[in-house]
Amino acid sequence: MTRSPGRRLHAFVAGCAAAVLTLTGLTASSAHAEIIEHIDNGTFDSATTPWWSTGNTPISAVDGELCAQVPAGTANPWDASLGHNDITLAEGDPYTLTFTASASAAVTVRANVQLNEAPFTTAISREVALTTTPQTFTYEFDGNLDSANGTFTFQLGGGASAFTFCLDDVSLASDTDAEPPAGGPEQLENGDFADGLGGWFTYGTNATSTADGRLCTTVPAGLANPWDAGIGQNDVPLVNGATYTFSFEASASPGSSVNANVQLGDAPFTSFFGRTVPLTTTTQTFEYTFTASADTERAQVVFHVGANTAEYRLCVDDVSLRGGEEEPPYVPDTGPRVRVNQVGYLPHGPKNATVVTEATAALPWQLKNGGGTVLASGNSTPRGVDQASGQNVHTIDFSSYTGTGTGLTLVADDQTSYPFDISADVYDQLRSDSLQFFALQRSGIAIDGALFGAQYARPAGHLGVAPNQGDTDVPCQPGVCDYRLDVRGGWYDAGDHGKYVVNGGIATYQLLNTFERTKTAITGFGGAELGDSTLRVPERGNGVPDVLDEARWELEFLMRMQVPVGRPLAGMAHHKMHDQNWTGLPLQPEDDPQLRELHPPSTAATLNLAATAAQCARLFARYDAAFAAKCLTSAKRAWTAAKANPARFADPNDGNGGGSYSDGDVSDEFYWAAAELYLTTGEAPYLTELRASPHHTGNVFTSTGFGWPATAALGRMDLATIPSELPAAERQQLRQSVVTAADAYLATLATQAYGLPLPGGANNYFWGSNSNIINNVIVLATAYDLTRDRKYQAGALQGMDYIFGRNALNHSYVTGWGEKNPQNQHSRIFGHQLDESLPNPPAGSIAGGANASLDDPYASGLLAGCKPQFCYVDHIESYATNEVAVNWNSALSWIASALADQGDGQAPAAGACKVDYVRHGQWAGGFTSQATITNTGTTPIDGWTLRWAWIGDQKVTDHWLTAITQTGASVAATNLSHNKKIMPGSTVTFGFLGDSAGGANPTPGLFTLNGKACT
Repeated sequence: MTRSPGRRLHAFVAGCAAAVLTLTGLTASSAHAEIIEHIDNGTFDSATTPWWSTGNTPISAVDGELCAQVPAGTANPWDASLGHNDITLAEGDPYTLTFTASASAAVTVRANVQLNEAPFTTAISREVALTTTPQTFTYEFDGNLDSANGTFTFQLGGGASAFTFCLDDVSLASDTDAEPPAGGPEQLENGDFADGLGGWFTYGTNATSTADGRLCTTVPAGLANPWDAGIGQNDVPLVNGATYTFSFEASASPGSSVNANVQLGDAPFTSFFGRTVPLTTTTQTFEYTFTASADTERAQVVFHVGANTAEYRLCVDDVSLRGGEEEPPYVPDTGPRVRVNQVGYLPHGPKNATVVTEATAALPWQLKNGGGTVLASGNSTPRGVDQASGQNVHTIDFSSYTGTGTGLTLVADDQTSYPFDISADVYDQLRSDSLQFFALQRSGIAIDGALFGAQYARPAGHLGVAPNQGDTDVPCQPGVCDYRLDVRGGWYDAGDHGKYVVNGGIATYQLLNTFERTKTAITGFGGAELGDSTLRVPERGNGVPDVLDEARWELEFLMRMQVPVGRPLAGMAHHKMHDQNWTGLPLQPEDDPQLRELHPPSTAATLNLAATAAQCARLFARYDAAFAAKCLTSAKRAWTAAKANPARFADPNDGNGGGSYSDGDVSDEFYWAAAELYLTTGEAPYLTELRASPHHTGNVFTSTGFGWPATAALGRMDLATIPSELPAAERQQLRQSVVTAADAYLATLATQAYGLPLPGGANNYFWGSNSNIINNVIVLATAYDLTRDRKYQAGALQGMDYIFGRNALNHSYVTGWGEKNPQNQHSRIFGHQLDESLPNPPAGSIAGGANASLDDPYASGLLAGCKPQFCYVDHIESYATNEVAVNWNSALSWIASALADQGDGQAPAAGACKVDYVRHGQWAGGFTSQATITNTGTTPIDGWTLRWAWIGDQKVTDHWLTAITQTGASVAATNLSHNKKIMPGSTVTFGFLGDSAGGANPTPGLFTLNGKACT
């Protein structure tokens, strides 16, 4: 995922002394202040008290340092931590944090000063790159909340290898009487580069790094113009007539010149300030003043660095622009205090709402139509203070109303909700909208405006056409491999142009499983709504279900990422492929000039490939046998390679130019891949592997849901739903585990006043929380498919209310869906907020959602102190709350399809029939089977069609006592004239011959007779 624009945090890494060259002087003033030290025993002369550490990270005082033994293989950074409590935090006071640290190996850790209780708001959070040599780090920040319960912590976990961390000379001092910095408020974000490249863009340069607390980059020789390469920051506000101070440190080796500019960020690029600055190998400080000549929110600070005759290494630091006005405090517009699903409700589904109110007693409510007529009424249920929002709330249940209507509203406590519909088709279009996101994220293909809208048309990106440098001939990172690969195609992962196997893996799985679900779920209707020409994909009309066409675009890419035969680690999959350096916003794929690189193979990526390629093999078997065979070959090669290399983990520090997606525990991926390979092939070795996994019987459904780092639930749900030769008792245990998990999510949902299956604590609202919420909803929907118990259907429907506006912000998280929905998700492609010539994200794109960790500088500067459900902002710079991503939209697509299948919310009518399906013989290339239908009802069946779907390539070649048609893997057997009527208690039997190239051939999981499910 993208790590990009940041927001107004001022910190610096101390180190080298700089020669100061003052070009326009400013008068600085000082104040006599009271300095308060908040750290006890920061020198560790004899002991570690009062410092603490997690139980897995023992600490001791060694030669005047605190040293901690950090274990390998923890899942999260905070799983191994140490710290100092009882820090007083005062809003507005300036703080200086200093410490000296080292590690036994080069690692990156995180230092936080934060609240020591929910919601654990951070005052400062910094990644700290350590080496074996002790370094002194100094950060300055302003207090953002008042509390005596602060803490200073180092988060040390999440790495694949154990290491020793040592710390000394720790100081956290605040200046209680300090005056505001001279020159006015800071208008730049992350000017010290302590948050990496957050907030900054680079182009036309190479080998960009911020590891030493400053930005350094190599500028190539021979660029014709200064603006052919640059470093900058967009969206800088200026006030007409205000005076600004622009300052920075810089050096160049060898000496070179750069142009420092403050200008309009788009045409006509009006200049407010510009200087040609000669740089030497000695770091110098430059300072200028100027007066803004216009009001704008779209200025940029940019260093144009081209047009030098020789290649040089440029370093800049402490870039500052002071002046103008402070930003007003951010107050979100939450609209009416009655919070509903702004999209709507099914007539026979649950209908719930939440009211924010000071009242403690029940309140009357009314449901009204567009003309103001009262359709239903009742009283609310007081719920007290909701943990996730901090609000006093009531809930309203108006499920008893089963009528339909558009533009309905709910009125309570003198507040009228946003309008919504009650209809059987409220989710129908969402199925298509959510899936079109993937076609618009495609790499390596022109986007057809006739199919998606003219505003979305664009040329193919990353096909090696200048200025692109790939993806048709991509090298590895230095030292990783000696070959190049054609890795064109696939989906851009998120807001950046990177392509990642682990995230692409779960997204591909969910698209494939969206279709596979229709083979076993009575409400899936045999996949008719996902068939050919039902979606907006370029391949529509080719005889293949459109959702499979879309998944194939990514599958082809995933297989291209596999190490070729004859090379070291053959069969493994490269973990990811993306730009060498982070690029700025916005940037169309065809305009990306960065070098693309393959990153080292990893076991996690290899197993994602094995699992999804195995799925591919069974689902494409009846549509493209050659492609299915290619998938299976790739899956088996990947499995063998992963078994030979079971612990090749992605480097958690490999995050320049793209997200790391590091995962130190791949036991869940082994289980998932073994499950998919077994379901496809039926082969005993894979069954042995999955049964040996602790995930086969352990709890794989956590309270916060599954996701790309935790995939065991995918294997469990497929083993529970997809037909196989597993013994009935074992399969029933697997099915029961899904139902048990669904019961736990229902219990959680009942405790949440906003009705979602996620606990309310701050730690449960993290990066991409919306997808995890939906993944819990998917478990509920799967339990409904397994049991047909409507409480699980009701839970799934109610869980989605949160996504569509029944939340603290009264904000739908899906573009184009709901009265108030996101328009400015973080994306380089859909950059309308930054460039009005570009579109907003398309309808059906889901934002990552509330993230109490505030992991991007924009959100942390704007939302500090937020309650979990308020930790979201619809702004393109907030990548940690508002980014788009394929694995989030895949979860939305799965549930959108399942909910669209629910019709008006009534349970499908049960069939009065029983089917006995017997495979009498099987041989190389074929089999013979017969089916017996029993009428278990009390009235005759007069005319029948029995339908089922096979999991793989099975095809009827001959039949008797029935007429059979087959489309793909779906079969329809219809009566002949002589066996049209089946009397109560009577049976009809028919048989057929089939062919199959091999693989699993279990009894189908669902039979419907005249559209009703049989037992």
